[in-house]
Amino acid sequence: SIPSLKREMRNLSEECNLEPVTVSMAYVYFEKLVLQGKLNKQNRKLCAGACVLLAAKISSDLRKHEVKHLIDKLEERFRFNRRDLIGFEFTVLVALELALYLPENQVLPHYRRLTQQS
Repeated sequence: SIPSLKREMRNLSEECNLEPVTVSMAYVYFEKLVLQGKLNKQNRKLCAGACVLLAAKISSDLRKHEVKHLIDKLEERFRFNRRDLIGFEFTVLVALELALYLPENQVLPHYRRLTQQS
C-alpha cells in the first residue's frame, strides 16, 4: 500500500541519515507519480526507491560512497536490482519533467508532519 511504502521510504531515509526535507521531497515526487497513474504492482517499490534516490541527490551534499550506500540500502530494503533502480531513476525524471526543485508549498506540509512525528 502507499502509506506503507512511504513508511519504508522514511525509515530507510532515517537509517541513511537523510534530512526530513529530503524525505519530504521524495514524498512529493512519489505522489506526483501516483497522481499520474504511473504506479503499478510491479514498479511501485522501484518508484519509491527512485524518488528517495533523486531527492537525496538533489537536496543532500552526498559523496560518492554515500550514494552507493543509499543504493545498497534501497536494494536491500525494497528487494530490487540496482540496475533496474538506475534505469527507473530516468523514468521518474521524465515523468516529473525534470522538475526536481520543488516549490516550498509542496514540500512544507510533509516536512512539518515529519518533524512533528520525530
